[in-house]
Amino acid sequence: LRDECLNTNWFMNLKHAREIIEDWRRDYNEVRPHSSLKGSTPKEYAEVASGF
Repeated sequence: LRDECLNTNWFMNLKHAREIIEDWRRDYNEVRPHSSLKGSTPKEYAEVASGF
């Protein structure tokens, strides 16, 4: 989070920071594949693990 989001953005105010961090979190957890999950996104992995 710090290297990929906080250190690379200039936040104008708290609202702006929350928006940028939420966009980063959504990308990290729903779009970006993780090698530790064998190339799945955390969202995909959770869906498979829960049987849906």
